[in-house]
Amino acid sequence: MHFVEARGILSGNGGHCGMNIYRGCTHGCIYCDSRSRCYQFTHPFEDIEVKRNAPELLEKALRSKREKCMIGTGAMSDPYMHCEEELKLTRRCLEIIRDNEFGLAIQTKSDRILRDIDLLDEINSRTKCVVQMTLTTYDDELCGIIEPNVCNTKRRIEVLQKMQERGIPTIVWLTPILPFINDTEENITAILNECARTSVKGVIDFGMGLTLREGDREYYYAALDKYFPGMKERYIERYGNAYELPSPNAGKLLKVFRSICRDKGIMSSPEACFGYMQELPDKYPQMSIFDL
Repeated sequence: MHFVEARGILSGNGGHCGMNIYRGCTHGCIYCDSRSRCYQFTHPFEDIEVKRNAPELLEKALRSKREKCMIGTGAMSDPYMHCEEELKLTRRCLEIIRDNEFGLAIQTKSDRILRDIDLLDEINSRTKCVVQMTLTTYDDELCGIIEPNVCNTKRRIEVLQKMQERGIPTIVWLTPILPFINDTEENITAILNECARTSVKGVIDFGMGLTLREGDREYYYAALDKYFPGMKERYIERYGNAYELPSPNAGKLLKVFRSICRDKGIMSSPEACFGYMQELPDKYPQMSIFDL
């Protein structure tokens, strides 16, 4: 990893702002879109760029904002990578969010978030905290291949359970669904049943498929060659260089997804999930059955 002095930390405005304390990732997920060249990394992806002045920038930014809002983090780089154990920059930023009484929507694949469950609980009791967890496969052996350097799915489900016990709302990202790999009804059903059991508020899916672009595609195809011989050729034959790669089973899987979410009372549209995560308690919209 290497350290930089960042000029700013928050992006966006209005009711929701985003921040990334780190750039790059060490979790090694074979499908990671953040590897794409459009994000203009000037260093190896695993050489984590650390914004060492992130807490100071965040404190200054929050104190200057006229209205409270939700602060999102984890969309580009996981806030609980290996280096967070030592650096504790995410924890310091959570303390600042708590002390300034802003809301938080935090996304991760890592059980390291449990280290900070006390802070998440405090934020949720003062304003609102939403924990987002990515679940792609119920098969832990497959999880170890496609997401090799982070805790497995069963452990992530335990994280959801512990958040439920604290009354901290959760959202699950059921994405990406990799064609010919984890795009089965059995997989989708198993994950959604666990979401229901742990009282997940909503599940985000973008059509049961995968997106690939320059930089990301090359890394993904190299992983296919290593772990799934012949699969790259199957992808190229079906999808060419397309950006969007929907599963051949997408239609059937979406029906299963929407049916289970409707029956279990789980939000299933991205619009409803994002709307929920971006609203502070005094701004909650009245939900309609059509949001489910």
